[in-house]
Amino acid sequence: MAEILLLRHAKSDHPSGEADRDRPLTSRGERSARAIGRAISGFGATPDLILTSPARRAADTAALARDGGGWSAPIITVENFYGTGVTAVLDALADHTTAGRIVAVGHEPTWSATVSALIGGGAIHMVTAAVACVETALPATPGSGWLRWMLHPRLFTDPA
Repeated sequence: MAEILLLRHAKSDHPSGEADRDRPLTSRGERSARAIGRAISGFGATPDLILTSPARRAADTAALARDGGGWSAPIITVENFYGTGVTAVLDALADHTTAGRIVAVGHEPTWSATVSALIGGGAIHMVTAAVACVETALPATPGSGWLRWMLHPRLFTDPA
């Protein structure tokens, strides 16, 4: 069994004229990304591998969470994590069946839909910088996992 930690990118800005893929994190997003990395480590869930969308806000979230959590796991950019659906995410995860714990950083609504699919249904809504830990066999298939825990970043950051 493996643990897949689906981490939605942290709060991003919407600068005028900025392409969607190039949107940066806000200062709150940066704090949340670091804090959720520390929280993941506090749960003893240090990843073996980090997969991220190529969008700047996701890649920055992955790097800041890794720094905040003190992880040494490599970060791999997965093009199919941007503008995609559940099947593409599961296919990308299937390429890494030897990892025991993977943090996958991406976007809504795909991340909520992926958690829901893995656990066999249910209404899931992932706010920015939320992380859901699903235990499943790899390659993962719909209904093959169970939700171990889900964390909201406001549990670990200043509410401002």
